[in-house]
Amino acid sequence: MTPHGAGEEADAAVVGGGLVGACIAWGLARQGQRVVVLDEGDMAVRASRGNFALVWVQGKGLGLPPYSRWTLASSEAWPTLQAELAEETGETVCFERPGGFHVCLSENEMAARAALLARFHAQPGVAGYRTEMLDRTQLGRYLPHLGPRVAGASYSPVDGHVNSLRLFRALHKAFERRRVSYRPSHAVRGIEQRAGGFTIATTAGPVRAAKVVLAAGNANATLAPMVGLTAPMKPERGQIIVTERVRPFLRYPLSTVRQTDEGTVMIGDSREEGTDPALMNRPINSVMAARAVEIFPMLGALQVVRSWRAIRVMPADGFPIYDQSLACPGAFLATCHSGVTLAAAHAYRLAPMIARGQLDAEEVGAFSARRFDVQTQ
Repeated sequence: MTPHGAGEEADAAVVGGGLVGACIAWGLARQGQRVVVLDEGDMAVRASRGNFALVWVQGKGLGLPPYSRWTLASSEAWPTLQAELAEETGETVCFERPGGFHVCLSENEMAARAALLARFHAQPGVAGYRTEMLDRTQLGRYLPHLGPRVAGASYSPVDGHVNSLRLFRALHKAFERRRVSYRPSHAVRGIEQRAGGFTIATTAGPVRAAKVVLAAGNANATLAPMVGLTAPMKPERGQIIVTERVRPFLRYPLSTVRQTDEGTVMIGDSREEGTDPALMNRPINSVMAARAVEIFPMLGALQVVRSWRAIRVMPADGFPIYDQSLACPGAFLATCHSGVTLAAAHAYRLAPMIARGQLDAEEVGAFSARRFDVQTQ
């Protein structure tokens, strides 16, 4: 990879080298932009390496219908993203979209889930895709080996999953082909707008760019005010359990259990307060594992080979924040929880807007942080 020269100005500097930043950077490069990615490197607390890797649409957007449309559009563009990355890098990211299930372990859970989806679909302007509630007998046609407590599930045909580590690797290989300059150990300490561009102070020296895109996850809360923006964040800690490899038995992803392309089974749905990824909450792990075994008793015989914690990138209300600065024209912000699900939308829809220098208010205006100002009035 050939970096830009020390005195050369990039068209865009993307701050953050995780999945959100990588997808935007690759998307900008597809638009012919000269891109530099500024990343802390492995010292960063990476949500990109600790996620559950779902491409999940079902029920997303309750309270903000435009999010349902944005999520569905990304899911529908995912096959194109997979194919283009494979052609460009030779890497497969193992994306599949067979539909997904949210399993319920009681009739009360079934009723609550049905009520939530009914409220979701009743919203004006919500995306028009199908969800349905399946009883245990109907569910058994899709999922073998169910435990006796399983009452049923909600199902949507637009859900899927992917190998997010392969996706991360493919994007960074694509950087080389697109001549994106990836700079680890460039933690950003300050941003100033000068002479129609930006000077970005990093721990490895200054970087110049005509535009700057803040895609640094929870760190955007600190970076955004440097360019006249805000990013209200409420990070969460989550935990994931991974079992040993087992013969394929689970074609469909569940919201809390999925079998990877490598044969391991991932279990995870915890949401905890706190921002220290080093802490392991063993009682929560026990609850997650017990519920997974209730769904598939066969899991009880498997060995746990890995378990990790990660900090979710989480805007204060759970929905993405996409913004551009009025005080510092050319500065943009992108932060969200669902970086895997929204990867295609970021590469194919958000990045071209940034390349043009103007976010489309009709498409992403609902995701501006100005919505938090309205809530507090």
